[in-house]
Amino acid sequence: MRDVRAVREGGPAVGQRTPGPTPRTPGLDPRTPPDPDARWLAAVMHTAFFLLLGSSLARFLMRHPGEPRTPWIIALSVSLALLYVLGPTVGARPTAPRRLIWLSLVVAVWVVIVILAPSFAWCAVPLFYTGLRTLPPRAALFLVAVLTAFVVVAQLKLAGAFDPILLFAPPAWAAVAAAVFLYMQRQAARQRELIDDLIRTRRELAATERREGTLAERQRLSMEIHDTLAQGLSSQQMLLQAADRVWDTDPAKARTHVRTAESITEHGLAEARRFVHDLAPADLADGGGVVQALRALAERESDAGLTVRFHAEGTPPPLPDRVSSALLRIAQGALANVREHADANTAALTLTFLDDQVVLDVADDGRGFTPPSATGAGTGVRGHGLPAIRARAHQLGGTLTIESAPGEGAVLSVSIPLETQ
Repeated sequence: MRDVRAVREGGPAVGQRTPGPTPRTPGLDPRTPPDPDARWLAAVMHTAFFLLLGSSLARFLMRHPGEPRTPWIIALSVSLALLYVLGPTVGARPTAPRRLIWLSLVVAVWVVIVILAPSFAWCAVPLFYTGLRTLPPRAALFLVAVLTAFVVVAQLKLAGAFDPILLFAPPAWAAVAAAVFLYMQRQAARQRELIDDLIRTRRELAATERREGTLAERQRLSMEIHDTLAQGLSSQQMLLQAADRVWDTDPAKARTHVRTAESITEHGLAEARRFVHDLAPADLADGGGVVQALRALAERESDAGLTVRFHAEGTPPPLPDRVSSALLRIAQGALANVREHADANTAALTLTFLDDQVVLDVADDGRGFTPPSATGAGTGVRGHGLPAIRARAHQLGGTLTIESAPGEGAVLSVSIPLETQ
């Protein structure tokens, strides 16, 4: 039997949004999973920084041998390299004081070196990336502007004369680099938000499917119990009450009722065991098919007090187990309704096999009723009988038709197509 513990499991209400992860900025939140592309870009920028720092130092030593400021330049270059190496150890959150202090020290040392040796200005390029990755957008853009200004001043100082390309090229390059980086950062944030939405939607869909599965399983259980155990208990009650009424006046008849109730009890226990193990109904387990199962059902109902005649028309084709089980359960539910509500003396079960469908008719000579509408299948009808029959028919693509009127009995007809089975 399918696990029914899900019936007791709760879930969020329909339409309720499940909590989703908070939007993150890529590269800034330590909770963000490592991004291989971000690591690759960081490695490129770090390599570029040390290449530019080393080449700037080599250029200075080659161009200015014996300069008095050479020891200062070397010391500042080593200090800048060490500070830069310490960056990954101070954390990546933009609001962390240690991170801001580290970035301030790196920029300050770089500014001092640029003042002493303008050739170090190009080290600002990887520092653009560090600032954009570390600071909030406005603060990062301000830092990029400051670094760019120092680059322009340093280049003009190196040139020794005004050159428009040296004035406008660094700001243009910095603007393009900042715009591209911020655009990529925002695109990555949007993608992460989209992924979060997709994850949240999948969770909501899974919760909805679990709720629908729980309701479907609950409906299946209620129909199975109604058509098997409840029907058997109802028959036993009627037989035992009948036996009690004639216990003193007609002991033989009373014993007959009790033996019939015992037989129904044994059959109900067999049904319950097969129900627990999610097996086919006991009447179908012997391989006799749905015709034999319905004939046995009619005999049991007749023994219980309701005279039931069974008739089959046509040649039975091989039927899927679920169709045979559904036809038997529908017949059980329909006869239970007749016995409990119709006040009938006789009923007729007719199973007709056509080329493209199988039709089960259940007729009785009871008091009749006003049939419920298709949209309100349970209106005016007690219990699970007719709604369960309609649900079983619909699950197999079939239809349920009810013809009845007060005082004129009732005819229930279920048609199940065979082409789709």
